[in-house]
Amino acid sequence: MLTSVRSLMAASIFATTAVAAAPALAQDDDGIGVEVSANVAIVSDYKFRGVSLSDGEIAIQGGVDVGLPAGFYVGTWASSLDETTVGYGSTELDIYGGWAGEFGNVSTDVGVIAYIYPDAGPGDFDYLEVYGSVGVGLGPAEATFGVAYAPEQDSLGGTDNFYVYTDVGVGVPGTPVTVTGHLGYTDGFLTFTPDSKAWDYSIGAETAVPGTPLSFGVAYVGVEGDGLIDPNGTFTDDSVVFTLSASF
Repeated sequence: MLTSVRSLMAASIFATTAVAAAPALAQDDDGIGVEVSANVAIVSDYKFRGVSLSDGEIAIQGGVDVGLPAGFYVGTWASSLDETTVGYGSTELDIYGGWAGEFGNVSTDVGVIAYIYPDAGPGDFDYLEVYGSVGVGLGPAEATFGVAYAPEQDSLGGTDNFYVYTDVGVGVPGTPVTVTGHLGYTDGFLTFTPDSKAWDYSIGAETAVPGTPLSFGVAYVGVEGDGLIDPNGTFTDDSVVFTLSASF
């Protein structure tokens, strides 16, 4: 959303959900093309690309997105972390900006995101990643294909990281339920494997609560790779994750 323990921690920072930078739907327009939205969530386990960053404990998350004219946007998102296990401190703060556009049933999104750990210990922990995705909608179904690349940085051990993924969502006709699926592949520094390669996946469902800004989701999330370096299963055990969120 990571060899030494410090390298393994860095590996865990890129796990489930494609890129946290995707802006939420705008809710407030000031009349000059600036739109603001906010989101908050409680998750039973913060998993990012299949790896737990909260050690199986509840995490509190939230963010604000600002849509600008001509499709540009900026935003920020934060999550609590497991301070003692992950080693990156108690908080992850993401700051991002990019451009998103729609062309019929095709949507695009490109941008850059900074992952910041304000209360991490001594050393280099913060890093940058660029990302891009293309989504295609067809009836109740939508598929997104994306890529994220973190160039060589001291916080990545002087190496880089490449991530490619696909997300699929299918609305169940006559219901507010959407069935979701995710598959991602990491090649580079941010893994828990000796060969720096890993797959992550999830399958689940989400639904909006009628008449409220709330939504509820549940997903089975996992990560696989040759020789996962996590003997206690602290970070890489498959698990079911529950999410309660609200958008404004």
